[in-house]
Amino acid sequence: MGDKMRKLKRFLFVILLLAGLFAIWVEVANRNSKNMTYRQKILKTIYPAFMWLNRVTGKRQSTMQQDKIPPMSFYDLRVTLNNGKELSFADFKGKKVLLVNTASNCGYTNQYTDLQKLYEQEKQGLVIIGFPANDFLEQEKGSDDQIAEFCKLNYGVSFPLAKKSIVIKGSGQNAVYQWLTDPAKNGWNDKQPEWNFSKYLVDENGLLKGYYSPSYSPMGKEFLEALK
Repeated sequence: MGDKMRKLKRFLFVILLLAGLFAIWVEVANRNSKNMTYRQKILKTIYPAFMWLNRVTGKRQSTMQQDKIPPMSFYDLRVTLNNGKELSFADFKGKKVLLVNTASNCGYTNQYTDLQKLYEQEKQGLVIIGFPANDFLEQEKGSDDQIAEFCKLNYGVSFPLAKKSIVIKGSGQNAVYQWLTDPAKNGWNDKQPEWNFSKYLVDENGLLKGYYSPSYSPMGKEFLEALK
């Protein structure tokens, strides 16, 4: 009995030591973060390991289609941004457009960093629009102002963010996502976002070219190849 107790104490000591080291690591890794909850700090810290696990387990999905003329023009769409301004997609003719549903409390939230890098790197030929949504496990409960502040302070986001909306199929679905997920509108695709940070790519001519699951990093080799 005494030997079992000693083993248990050693085990608990190791667990507590590892927990303490992890807590220190989280704080050091997020020393420049602002207005982040501890959950958000943890998610940001473990993001690289999270993406690595997705790669080794093969949790990736994409669908690609070429040259399908949409029955409804992509350029007829408009979106209300989180500052209340309205943006016409007709302004994007001649550029690729990446549409991403986002959330502040998700394992993929750190993709804001990669999206911002991609935006700065490709801004001459690529438009990125984030669509904050609370559709998956209520991982985006903040207001539009809170979301904008969180993205700006912690990820330096300067690409447009839409007003918080619903992106999955059903009542109240954002009109942009109605187009993205309805073959009668986009010409071929019926796949809705499977989780936060799902990605839809529209080409320079307003054709929906592909869907990429959240596990595709915006700065990953495969995704960058698709932008060429």
